[in-house]
Amino acid sequence: MAALVRPREGRMFGGVCAALARRFGTSASTMRLVFLASCLLPGPQFLLYVALWVLLPGESRAGKTVAAW
Repeated sequence: MAALVRPREGRMFGGVCAALARRFGTSASTMRLVFLASCLLPGPQFLLYVALWVLLPGESRAGKTVAAW
């Protein structure tokens, strides 16, 4: 399985669906449709999306240490 990082290519808003699609071996379009379908159900889907957008590292930063100021 691929690492869970937001890719630089294939992203629409934050790259969360593209990252999940890469992780689970499906297309980003399929993952976006699953997300949109899940929005029909009650729950915190948008909050989860925003949380993943903030918490998942971008592809360029993955595996690198944070530089000291």
